Amino acid sequence: MKVGVVGLGLIGGSMAKAIKKKTEHTVIGWDISETVRLSAKLLEAVDEFMIEGNPKDCDIVLIALYPQATIDYIKQHASDFKKGALVADCAGIKRLVCQNVKEIAEENGFLFIGAHPMAGIERSGFNYASEKIFEGATMILTPYQGANIADVNQLGQFFKSIGFARLQVATDAEHDQMIAYTSQLAHVVSSAYIKSELSPKYKGFSAGSFHDMTRVAKLNETMWTELFLENKDFLADEIDGLVERLQAYSEVIRSGDAQTLKSMLREGKEKRLAVDVVKEFE
Repeated sequence: MKVGVVGLGLIGGSMAKAIKKKTEHTVIGWDISETVRLSAKLLEAVDEFMIEGNPKDCDIVLIALYPQATIDYIKQHASDFKKGALVADCAGIKRLVCQNVKEIAEENGFLFIGAHPMAGIERSGFNYASEKIFEGATMILTPYQGANIADVNQLGQFFKSIGFARLQVATDAEHDQMIAYTSQLAHVVSSAYIKSELSPKYKGFSAGSFHDMTRVAKLNETMWTELFLENKDFLADEIDGLVERLQAYSEVIRSGDAQTLKSMLREGKEKRLAVDVVKEFE
């Protein structure tokens, strides 16, 4: 098959490299940056490039752009996609993308399935792309209601062929609500936590917790601003809930109520232990 990869940053570049290393498919890449295109060619991450980003010959098209840029690309090339082609985005939110391209896909004869690779590092750009980044990771698929199960399975098997170990299927809304909690909230907390006036003095006073809490503060602020604001309803609810819970801890600690504090800490421990034994995938 001919697989198009649009956007050769960390995720798109890693997709291209993984496809080249692990499959026999032809990779047709595209990035607006000529420097990135040259790097991708020199490192043999792609076989050839699209002409001005046109995906016309591709059987599968993976779009690894920011959410709004994904929509813009699909609108611009709506009539260029091969009839029956499988098109998937890799954006970190799904409602914005899926709801804006559904009719476009139907009208132009290609199949769109939302996808979100649960993999990455706190770096961005093609220079950090690696074919190993998806090994053992989960791919979330958000097909439309009534989607052909054979198409969903084909895309899922393709992603497994490049290293993904598990597939999770959800609606676009279910995805965005869960991602607000499992990913976006952690990035907000990390960003806020590092802003303490004590942070520059941490050296010698941390056994690892400081690094765990602050690792994802090294984020791409442009991308994450878009992701946060396009998922603001779910994310703001999670932030408010966390603030409320933290305030409860603060009040108990200030009051010196040891028994209540011990109970709260025990409850948190028990919830974490319960998470440890949950089998996410059989």
